[in-house]
Amino acid sequence: MQTLCHLNQFYCLYQDDAIVAIHKPAGLLTHPTKLDRDETQFAVNLTEDSINQKVYPVHRLDKATSGILLFALSSTHARHLSKQFSTHQIDKHYLAICRGWIDDSGKIDHPLQYKNDPIAERDRKTKPPQTAITEYQCLAHSEVNHAMGSYPTQRYSLVKLTPKTGRKYQLRRHLNHTSHPIIGDAQYGDRHHNHFFDEWFGHHRLYLAATELHFTHPTTQSPMQLTATLETTFKTTLSTLNWRQKHPGLAISHCDPN
Repeated sequence: MQTLCHLNQFYCLYQDDAIVAIHKPAGLLTHPTKLDRDETQFAVNLTEDSINQKVYPVHRLDKATSGILLFALSSTHARHLSKQFSTHQIDKHYLAICRGWIDDSGKIDHPLQYKNDPIAERDRKTKPPQTAITEYQCLAHSEVNHAMGSYPTQRYSLVKLTPKTGRKYQLRRHLNHTSHPIIGDAQYGDRHHNHFFDEWFGHHRLYLAATELHFTHPTTQSPMQLTATLETTFKTTLSTLNWRQKHPGLAISHCDPN
């Protein structure tokens, strides 16, 4: 089942003279790529059309991941922000639904092999595993009455993820490494649980969303905090699992430039 991109979930979170931040729907590419030649809509183009101005990407989100995407409005500002990302001066927080009951909190310190783009980087030599660290905090547990294999019920966790490094597919690969794969992850997830959620909710999505971004403004040097709401499909699942009642703030979207 394909992830449907709901463009009505695309909107501007914050804009000033130096930056613009948008909410990227799941299923929308950040920018054109050789691996998705048939795609015609991208977050870069939609943002430029929305504000009638050229934007400069400073990071990316996987196609299947929804949430906050930040752009600079000049090449100078882009260099400033890109340096913050590359030197890990930016704090990013994600919400995910994973299989099983994960510990209350912890750190995943597991090196990851560099993932080559098979088309764009076909001649690139294999690199040794790179340091990769993810911190996590479990927000809620749920047990569902659904038999699968030898288990009469299924357990799931709502988890806040904070990557301390920026490796390709890091969060998805780290959760898979701990045997708590993210639901809806076609590459690193559990196909049986993915199928169960697809059938249960009538749609397919990766349950991973970039919900918070903390950085330094490129011109004012003020600390910035952006927070985005979850997509409707994500919130519906939280409600069904009785998690929105426990965490009502998950539905809030705001920007705090202080």
